[in-house]
Amino acid sequence: MDDFVRNTLNEWGFSEWTERFEDQRIDTESLYCLDEHEIDSLIPIVGPRSKFKKRLKLLKEQNTANPETVDSPTQVCPSTSGTSDEGKRRLDLQGESSQSPTKKQRLNTKPGSDSEEIILSEVKTIMRYVHQKIPSQDNKLNNFLREKICGLDTDKREKVGVFGKSGAGKSSLINAVIGVKDLLPSGRVSACTSVMIKVEANMQNSKYEADIEFITAEEWTDELWFLLNFLGDDADQESNQKDDDDRRDIVEKLSALYGEDCEKKSREDLMDGKYFREIPEFRLRKKKTLTGETAKELSEKLVIYTRSDPKDGEGQEVKRWYWPLVKCVTIRVPNNDLLKHVTIVDLPGNGDRNKGRDKMWQQVVGSCSTVWIVTDMNRAVAEPEAWEILKSASSFMGNAGECRHIHFICTKSDLIEDSEDRSAAGVRDFILKANDQAKKEVRKEFSKLHTVKKHFSDKSFKVFTVSSKEFLKTKLLHKNDTEIPKLRKFLQNLNDRHSESLNYVSRALGILSLIQGASRREGADIKTAVCTFLKQKIRHELDVTVELEMVRNHYKELMGSPAEEPQTGLHS
Repeated sequence: MDDFVRNTLNEWGFSEWTERFEDQRIDTESLYCLDEHEIDSLIPIVGPRSKFKKRLKLLKEQNTANPETVDSPTQVCPSTSGTSDEGKRRLDLQGESSQSPTKKQRLNTKPGSDSEEIILSEVKTIMRYVHQKIPSQDNKLNNFLREKICGLDTDKREKVGVFGKSGAGKSSLINAVIGVKDLLPSGRVSACTSVMIKVEANMQNSKYEADIEFITAEEWTDELWFLLNFLGDDADQESNQKDDDDRRDIVEKLSALYGEDCEKKSREDLMDGKYFREIPEFRLRKKKTLTGETAKELSEKLVIYTRSDPKDGEGQEVKRWYWPLVKCVTIRVPNNDLLKHVTIVDLPGNGDRNKGRDKMWQQVVGSCSTVWIVTDMNRAVAEPEAWEILKSASSFMGNAGECRHIHFICTKSDLIEDSEDRSAAGVRDFILKANDQAKKEVRKEFSKLHTVKKHFSDKSFKVFTVSSKEFLKTKLLHKNDTEIPKLRKFLQNLNDRHSESLNYVSRALGILSLIQGASRREGADIKTAVCTFLKQKIRHELDVTVELEMVRNHYKELMGSPAEEPQTGLHS
C-alpha cells in the first residue's frame, strides 16, 4: 500500500478501512483495477461502500480522459523562515515518495465536466504538498500556517447570532424557527438564559444531545476574587443605582451556585470540592454530555446549566444552579434539515461583566454571517438595548467580520389590547397594520444611524414582525402572517448555498496567496502583519471554479513555472 491510496482514503473519509486496504496490499495501480466484488469484500457496509464506488468511478473517469500524467511539482512552498536562498525554496518531491502522492492527474478538459468532488480532491492534494514543506522552524507564521492548513478539513458552518434583552423572546423564537417546541426553556418571567447556547443538527444519531463546556477552575478562582472584592469595596462606599444593580447581579450569580450568605465566605471556602461534586468534569477540564429521547427530556436535564431561575421547569426548588461555571452549551437536534450547515447561537440577554466572556461575545459576533437582533415589538424603537446591541456589534461585523445580514426581529406581534371587542378578522387586520407601522418606524430609526450604515446597506438590513406563539398554535393569525416561515426560508437558503468545496477552496486560496506574499517580504514585523491579513483573506468567498483556477496559477508561480492555461474546463 502506498501513500496515494492512504491519502485518498483519508480525503474521502474512509480512514477506518485503511488497515483492510493495507492487509490486501492495495497500491495505486490495484486501486484503479478494483471490481465490484473486490470492493464489496474490502468495504462490507453498504452506505460507505456506495460512496466509495461513486468516488472511485469519478477518479477512473478522470484518469481515462487524461491518461498522461505530470510529475510531482518541484516547487512546493516558499520559505517562511526568513531565508532568501532560492535553492531552499525549490524542493524536488520526486525523491520523497514516502510523503507525497506518486502522481497527480489533471481534470477532464471537456466543458462542463468538472465536479466539485474532483475539484476538492485536487486542491486537497496541493495543500497536502504545501503542509509538508512548511519549514520546521518554530515561529509564529509557520505555526499559524500549519494550524490553518490542518483546519481546512473542518467544514465551515454558517452562524446566526441571536441577540436581545432578557425576556425579548429569543428562546421562543428559536424553538419556532427550527420547529422544536420544547427545546429551549421559555415563558417564565423570572427566568432568563444565562449562558451562550449553540444549536445545530445531530448528524450522528436520532437523539437530542448537549455538550456542556465549563470555564476552568483557575478562571473561576480569578472571577471569585473580583466578585468578592467588589462586594467588599461596595459595602464601604456610598450607594448609587449602578452599584446597586451590579451588587444584585453578583449576589444572584454567587447565590445560584453557593446558596444564601455566600458573600460572607472566603474564596478558599467557595472553592471547596463539595460544591462541585455533581460536576466532576469542571475539575477535570472535560465536557459534560447530556442526552434525551425528546427535546423536552433534554431541556429538563439542561436547565440547571443554562438558566437563572429560583425553580426548575416543574416548579420545584433547585438547591444548586451551575450556569455561573458554564462557558458554552452546544445542543444537537436530530432530523433537522434547517440546521444541517447552520449553527444558531443564542447569547445571554443580561450583561456580563466578566472580561473573558465579553471577549467570547465579541468573537461570536465577528464570526456570524447573520445577526438577529430581537426585541419586543411594542418597545422596538423606544427600547435602547436593541439599538445599543446594533451599534456595538457593527464595529465587530463591518470590517474584519463575516456578517452579511442584519435582521431586526420584533417579537410578540400578536399581543394587543381589547382584542375581545373585535371580530377575528378585525383582530388580524389590526395586527397586520400594527406590524407594518412598526417596520416603518424601525427602518426610520435605522436610517439615522449613519455610522452603522457605513458598514451595512438598507438591502442587508431587514425587519420582521413575528409571533412564535401564533405560529405554533394559530388563533388570530395565519402562519404566514407570523413571518416565522420567512425566517425558516432564510435558513434553508443558507443551507442550499453551502458548499464544502467552495469553503475549502476559498480558504486554500487565501493561504496560498499569503504564503506567496510572505516569500516576497523580509522582516518579522511584515510577516506578523501577513498573519493578520491572512485571517481576513480566508473569509473571502468567490465562485468555486474561478478560485480553482486562481489556486493553480498561484501554485505554479510558487513552483517557479509560468502560469499556463489551466488544463480543465471552467465553463460550468
